[in-house]
Amino acid sequence: MITFSSADLNAWLIAFLWPLARVLALLAATPVLGNMATPTRVKIGLGVLITLVIAPAVGPLPNVEPASPEGLLVLSQQIVIGLAMGFAMRIVFSAVELAGEIAGLQMGLGFATLFTPQSDGSTLVVGKFLGLLATLTFLSLNGHLLMLSVLAESFTAFPISIEPFSAVGWKKLADWGGTIFLAGLKLALPVVAALLIVNLALGILTRASPQLNIFAVGFPITLMVGMVVLMLSLPYFTPVIEQLITEGLETMLEIARAARPSSPGPMPPS
Repeated sequence: MITFSSADLNAWLIAFLWPLARVLALLAATPVLGNMATPTRVKIGLGVLITLVIAPAVGPLPNVEPASPEGLLVLSQQIVIGLAMGFAMRIVFSAVELAGEIAGLQMGLGFATLFTPQSDGSTLVVGKFLGLLATLTFLSLNGHLLMLSVLAESFTAFPISIEPFSAVGWKKLADWGGTIFLAGLKLALPVVAALLIVNLALGILTRASPQLNIFAVGFPITLMVGMVVLMLSLPYFTPVIEQLITEGLETMLEIARAARPSSPGPMPPS
């Protein structure tokens, strides 16, 4: 007769529960895979499937009770590190959408908004368009598979332990957050520069001919010039987005490495 002790059951539980927490947290925070349009059952099923593949290669785990304070601390650590890694990739998409927001406002499309369930708010149509472009680029590069590969490697870079993680990882994530404004401004710069020249020309035209209705003439001109410059700039957006996605994947792994304790304690096998 085969019997199982409580220690064996706890060992099997933590071998699956803790990796599952990190996987589900990443799927909840990451773009594309964590899209709100994806049913929750699909996300949970995908997380369970990924965990079943990754769990055997996780390595030694701390021998603590899952329901003990130490076990709950480990569980919370896995959730936080998964959310941080997913947020690092979401920053890339936020930077691209910010570029669309800046370009749309300069073109006079501030009133043309769409409701997005992802942010529970409205976004400009140009930002939504560039966000879809970033999503297609991400999928064409197999970014979802590369992200899962980085997730599997993160268990080596940041192994499951009862040691508190280092604050260096949070600084790395905060520094990466500045990419939103830097990359967004770089992507929107062609449209902003072209419309600046157009606005200067319209200002000179208004001074030369005060009776000209600048609002009736200027809006169609800025909208047309913005659309043309945006169309001409699209082929150059893709390499920049590819570079951002690559840097985002690298940052995900760097956050896990930086969050690893400097002097991890012993981790007896379960």
